[in-house]
Amino acid sequence: MAYSAQDTAIVITDPQNDFLSPDGLTWGLVGASVEANGTVGHIEQLFRAAKGKGYDVFISPHYYYPTDREWKFGGTLENMMHEISMFDRKGALTVEGFTGSGADWLEQYKTFIEDGKTIIVSPHKVYGPETNDLVLQLRKRGKSKVILGGMSANLCTEAHMRELLEQGFEVTVVADATAAAIHPELGNGYESAMTNFRFMASAVLSTEDAVAAMA
Repeated sequence: MAYSAQDTAIVITDPQNDFLSPDGLTWGLVGASVEANGTVGHIEQLFRAAKGKGYDVFISPHYYYPTDREWKFGGTLENMMHEISMFDRKGALTVEGFTGSGADWLEQYKTFIEDGKTIIVSPHKVYGPETNDLVLQLRKRGKSKVILGGMSANLCTEAHMRELLEQGFEVTVVADATAAAIHPELGNGYESAMTNFRFMASAVLSTEDAVAAMA
């Protein structure tokens, strides 16, 4: 793939404390993978390169509001997220209690995300962008290619890759700018995602190679 700031977007899923901070609610499950991949630093490299080279950056966040607790059913990880109050916010129309919470951005990313240029789309509610406005925002800006990173590899990141492919985008996944849970019963989410990324994505690159390709 060839990339340019005109046709290529950087999309980061869930760059939030609950996934990427040692104080986050899921660190016990994802921390080893995050550290092994250098995920936090690699996402920062993508942000820095994108801003330096004039690429549009899109954030697809994960938030839950009090009304979302009224859902009548959910999958394994959905239920877990509700049980541990992951990504919780006090409401769609308030940021009360947001700063420093598990739903907030990792502190070192705020310079990039809160620069007035980054496009923060509406939250996805399960895993994929079918429930938010990411595709609309990408198309309105004339993007046909996506460089994708963020959390969590086999959940939101993979779900975004699948839907974006179905919507006609070329998608490059940055393998070391993501990570996933390692669970004694459910398995290794990162290895599972890497298999699927290699089967489906337009390309799978390291952060170093992705940054180099963003000429």
